Amino acid sequence: MTHFLRGFAALCLTFLLWVGAGLAQTDIDYDAWTKLATRAEDVIEAGRASDAALEQLRAEIATYRETFLSAQSTSSDRISTLQAQLDALGPVPEDGTEDAEIAARRTELTDQLARLRTPVQRAVEAYSRADGLIREIDTMIRSRQTDALLELGPSPLNPQRWAPALEELVGAMYSVLGEVTNAWKSDVKQAEMRSNLPLIITLVLFAIVLVLRGRRWIGRAVEYLRGKTRRGTGVWSFIVSLGMILLPLLGLVALTNAAEATGMFGTRGLILLQHVPALGAILLFIRWLADQSFHRDDEIATVHFEATRRIEARAYFSLFGVLLAMRGLLNALATTANFEPDLLAVMDFPILLVCALFLFRFGQLLTGIGRHHPEDAEPLSEVAQFRNGLARLAGRITMGVAVVGPVMSGIGYTNAGTAMVYPTVLSLCLAGVVLILQRFVNDLYRMATDKSVSEAASLLPVLAGFLLVLLALPVLALIWGARVADLTELWTRFQEGFQMGDTRISPSDFLTFAIVFSIGYFATRLLQKGLRTSVLPRTRIDVGGQNAITSGVGYLGIFLAALVAITSAGLDLSNLAIVAGALSVGIGFGLQNIVSNFVSGIILLIERPIGEGDWIEVGGQHGIVRDISVRSTRIETFDKFDVIVPNADLVSGQVRNYTRGNLLGRIIVEVGVAYGTDTRKVEKILLDIARRHDAVMLNPAPGVDFMGFGADSLDFRVRAVLHDINQGLAVRTEMRHQIVEAFAREGIEIPFAQRDVWIRNPEALVGKQAPVPEPRPEPQKDEDNA
Repeated sequence: MTHFLRGFAALCLTFLLWVGAGLAQTDIDYDAWTKLATRAEDVIEAGRASDAALEQLRAEIATYRETFLSAQSTSSDRISTLQAQLDALGPVPEDGTEDAEIAARRTELTDQLARLRTPVQRAVEAYSRADGLIREIDTMIRSRQTDALLELGPSPLNPQRWAPALEELVGAMYSVLGEVTNAWKSDVKQAEMRSNLPLIITLVLFAIVLVLRGRRWIGRAVEYLRGKTRRGTGVWSFIVSLGMILLPLLGLVALTNAAEATGMFGTRGLILLQHVPALGAILLFIRWLADQSFHRDDEIATVHFEATRRIEARAYFSLFGVLLAMRGLLNALATTANFEPDLLAVMDFPILLVCALFLFRFGQLLTGIGRHHPEDAEPLSEVAQFRNGLARLAGRITMGVAVVGPVMSGIGYTNAGTAMVYPTVLSLCLAGVVLILQRFVNDLYRMATDKSVSEAASLLPVLAGFLLVLLALPVLALIWGARVADLTELWTRFQEGFQMGDTRISPSDFLTFAIVFSIGYFATRLLQKGLRTSVLPRTRIDVGGQNAITSGVGYLGIFLAALVAITSAGLDLSNLAIVAGALSVGIGFGLQNIVSNFVSGIILLIERPIGEGDWIEVGGQHGIVRDISVRSTRIETFDKFDVIVPNADLVSGQVRNYTRGNLLGRIIVEVGVAYGTDTRKVEKILLDIARRHDAVMLNPAPGVDFMGFGADSLDFRVRAVLHDINQGLAVRTEMRHQIVEAFAREGIEIPFAQRDVWIRNPEALVGKQAPVPEPRPEPQKDEDNA
């Protein structure tokens, strides 16, 4: 645990130093670098330096490597400018007839370019040397770590080593007590303690109150906040719950200061006292973690066991904290007494064994998550099923580690067994922290939006959870024995980026591209909104034209934003010309439909044969155009469902637009009357009905046509032009009602379909009559049976 804490602190310090080195650029002392590189090569060749010395040497080389990497981009703009000037002069004539002035200018530019490239090339060479040395040092340290991990020592199960180990442990404890006894016999120490007695009593009372009552006070405050239904309750209760760690920890610090103020502890005792706050923090943190992860309230608990299993899991987690604190105390005692590694392994084995037993039982609890879901309860969501699956997998891995770790340690592979059991416990703690922070993020989101994550179905909490997992990965690596240098090396490789032709693309280039493109994108959206709401409505451009202008500005703005972002990031895309030429063939065949629709969309936005709000007919579908994009057009039919039409069909196919330019349109109503009806009278009635309707225009005037003599009726047709063709169906319906009513008043008949059937040779259909059967006599009834 202390190794992990030191590693995490070193990681933070290394990051701050890296930032400082990036901010302060200085000239490179190549003489000092040459001496350092030569010394490093000698140390690597000798192979006798300690791990600490190698890490220190590696840190110095890494600092130089960062400087060399920065120097490679020095004067890059000036170099590009000079190269462009040389390219503008053209190639040197083969016949040697170049003008003297141009030749002199070419020589001058070439000399300037060579002077600027010299330090860059030197930095590239030095960077390669530094990178190679760092790789060799890392390989040496990893080889030593592997050898130490797989080192076979005496078995802690050997009874012959129990007595010496116990004697060493008891002797170390007696040495600490001996220092206290000798100090108590000293008059000077007693006088010092009496002078500090008021301070000691105050600190002890303060410590007792905080240690014994602090958690209870904070627990009551959290329960009070949880009982409220105010907004942000989960956030504030989480923040207050951290007092369960802080208040007792302050008590432990006060108690430690009180013990130091007595002056009764010697060198070994002071070393142990210095470890008490850190070990107490570990114990308090894991206990708080257990309470938050396996709380009795389902809304607070992050791991949903059954009620009885939740209590058991909380107890196991708390015991993990106790065992880790005991192991830390044992290691602190070992530093004061200089225990032999073999004897320390014997002392540590009981703690390891008990920890493995609890770990195995906790793994069994994890494997049972979600297996006993009640049948009458609501089915679990896919997210819950996925989490339960991960928990069961972690449980099986935990059980395997709990078995293999003690076995390997018992055989004699103490380092390997220790490196399996304790990191597994810390990994479980880290997973609990991530889940608790995810719940805290959800509570923050609910406080900000007054909606739960499930109600809002927002992506932000999911992204926050993903970010938490990414931040936990370096910590997880430190838990499992990774060096800080390993993590910083990964960050260095990420910072370097990758080489594409003559251009190195780094994460800073991507960041610059993303920032500039985002600014351009939002500026384009703001310009579109301003045009749509303030500028274009004040013009005489119709709605379709306004939408076309707005869309065109959007596409142009996004294209310019991408172009400016690429230029700002310094990305040279000229090297991609060959690749783009090769890909164009595949695009031509594989994406021809998409490209065709895209070009057709541009044509629709420019020519505007149709616009949003138009009533069109395409492919037998009638509907209103609701949206025109670069790939397709969305049409809402009169049945209120959407039809997505590719733009290529609208450009190359036949489209009827009923409302383009204006809403005028003609309707036709057909009707038939019986033979013998006065046709002039029918014409007058129909014409009056058309003229009286409010939606019918009088110029051009409506008309009635006598179409002809039908098989069943005399056929007429009413023609009328409407102010708004969108009312055509309603006008037709109303005219038909009025025609029926007017014909009924005038006694005009609307005939049914009539057919005359003529039967040829009817005598052939007459056949002979069938003989009539004679009636059968009824049987006589038996009177007795009757």
